[in-house]
Amino acid sequence: MKQQNVLVEVAWAFLRLGFTAFGGPAAHIAMMREEFVRRRKWVSDERFLDLISIVNLIPGPNSTELAIYLGYLRAGWVGLFLAGVCFIGPAMLIVLTLAWCYVRLGALPQITWLFYGIKPVVLAIVAQALIGLARTTLKSVLPIGAALLVLLLYLLGVNNLLLLLGGGLLFALGRVFRQRRQTKAIVSIVSPLFLSSMPSGAWHTLTMVGIAVSEIPVSLPILFLTFLKIGAVLYGSGYTLLAFLRPDFVLSLHWLTDKQLLDAVSVGQFTPGPVFTTATFIGYLVGGWQGALLATLGIFLPSFVLVAFIHPLASRLRSNPWTATFLNGVNVAALALIAGVLVQLAQSALLDVVTWGIAVAALAILLRYKINSIWLILAGAAIGVVRFLV
Repeated sequence: MKQQNVLVEVAWAFLRLGFTAFGGPAAHIAMMREEFVRRRKWVSDERFLDLISIVNLIPGPNSTELAIYLGYLRAGWVGLFLAGVCFIGPAMLIVLTLAWCYVRLGALPQITWLFYGIKPVVLAIVAQALIGLARTTLKSVLPIGAALLVLLLYLLGVNNLLLLLGGGLLFALGRVFRQRRQTKAIVSIVSPLFLSSMPSGAWHTLTMVGIAVSEIPVSLPILFLTFLKIGAVLYGSGYTLLAFLRPDFVLSLHWLTDKQLLDAVSVGQFTPGPVFTTATFIGYLVGGWQGALLATLGIFLPSFVLVAFIHPLASRLRSNPWTATFLNGVNVAALALIAGVLVQLAQSALLDVVTWGIAVAALAILLRYKINSIWLILAGAAIGVVRFLV
């Protein structure tokens, strides 16, 4: 009976997040910290940061993988499946509804006025999580300096994975110099992580799945395999999807136009839950509801497999002093990446005095009171409605 209650708890928590987690991966992570570290106390801040670092080192949608991992830690293999499905499911249904409207109306419903008020609240949620995690992580000169360096390089456009690995190496090298001796441990740490990013030959083989089938009629198996390939190798944000989707669906398969692709990515950005539900939208445009289900399954399936695969390794990272040091560096780099996303979000969210006021007020409330962020999101949406109606 106790196990059944835990499963219900996991399902309900992630189902609610799936309907309300606006703002992309950084906001999702911030909401998960509030829900599972501060309110439910499933894990500590230190453990939560470890999980963020681990999922950042594997391809796929990071916030979805974090949800899957948290579900596994709470309720085992069933929890892994439940957390992923409940987090992805609501977003998939919302995107599927929007895709149905898009096909019949030829355009997306006007929803930008809602996000006028929601975006500043999301910004405050991310800022609150960043402040809390920084207190746990940035306790000396080295992590503060490393975080500032990673933040600068991120804003200059350096690859996320390279920054994470670089942060880990920086801390590992610091340990070497402190002990004044060389070690082969760093090589043994980094090699598997580089292997996890896929060798170039495997990348080429997977890419050929899309190229070899150019200019052919729509095929559901090919649709599934193409999204499976993307889910298995993609690092980065929802906007990075464009670089993967366009060569296959626009240039090779000719199943979409550039406008349709941009509309699909926009829907993924403006709906709650995982940004990768862009796949659901494309799948519906290409193959109806069957295509939507297969595309969604294809792009998210690797995340379940990768989390299950990496857990045995991840669970031992803290037991070895070298891997623990490396992971500390990755944690600092991950924190800096969240700060970089916060800067980018601010550029599109803080448009005028009203949005600045919403963001400042929301952050003050979050820091002062243990209020559920869902209420602030609803309040932001209401302010957006009022702003456009007046």
